Amino acid sequence: MVVPARRRAGFTPRCASLLSLLIAVLAPLAGASAASAASAAGMPRIDSQTSLLVVAPHPDDEALCCAGVVRRVVAAGGHASIVWLTSGDGSELDLLLIERALRVHPEKMRDLANRRMREARAAAAILGVPPARQFFLGYPDGGLLTLLTDHFTIPYYSKFNGAASVPYTDTFATGHPYTGESLERDFAHVLDRVRPTLVLAPSPRDAHPDHRAAGILTLQVLSRRHELPAARFWIVHGGPDWPSPRGLQMRLPLAEPPRGRGLELAAFYLDPLEEADKLEAVRQYHTQMSVMSSFLLSFVRTNELYSSIPVPPPVTPRTAASR
Repeated sequence: MVVPARRRAGFTPRCASLLSLLIAVLAPLAGASAASAASAAGMPRIDSQTSLLVVAPHPDDEALCCAGVVRRVVAAGGHASIVWLTSGDGSELDLLLIERALRVHPEKMRDLANRRMREARAAAAILGVPPARQFFLGYPDGGLLTLLTDHFTIPYYSKFNGAASVPYTDTFATGHPYTGESLERDFAHVLDRVRPTLVLAPSPRDAHPDHRAAGILTLQVLSRRHELPAARFWIVHGGPDWPSPRGLQMRLPLAEPPRGRGLELAAFYLDPLEEADKLEAVRQYHTQMSVMSSFLLSFVRTNELYSSIPVPPPVTPRTAASR
């Protein structure tokens, strides 16, 4: 979830290739009208044939942005799955307020991760996601963007959990090295297992580096598999003071975040039972509720927001004939 900003990875050739990927994906959209883009952003039909995969950078993200869709899929008789890329072991705020520690103790952070994974399982159960469809990868909290750039092939060492490979035994990727290559491979294996018809992932426009990395990872792997049309994108860290007002406001809609401008976000409306289940799922995250309950509860609204494009399409210069 929310952690202090980390050092940004340098602009390496790997960064340039990621940027090129985004441009290639978005270029065909440059000439689309606002109306057609808004139409494309809507959620596809949800029924018993739907296989949903939610891509969550940290435990709790899936509940904040996607709980309503998850409940709708389960109620329709479809299959809902969640993949958590990290286990939330890099939160300095949790370290300070929960562990009462100023220095990083890897064993405490690994304990925190295990607690957050237990909370995630409880939240997923409320939403109707069975254990067999809950996938924890265990990659480093606060390090996902670095894995996709500077550490794509060279293992990354996490100062938080004191590991250079997945240290958690109850995960999909136990012992796998902290590299972008390994992360991409494990994510692809989850896709093979789930065979999703709908993927909900963070937008690269999100302010949090782990969320941006999760969006880029989804773009890369789905593009390679020619499955990108199945993706819809959401935002958690959407700008200062968003969502507003803070706290539990169940009768209010979620407004467009500042970082969502140009994405033609479409609203997915929750019924009262879906909204109640979302609230109960969010409340399972006791560790996070103890440090940022006002922020988490701000997402329990009458709607969730999704876009069919991860970032706004590039603006094409007007030709002389069009002036």
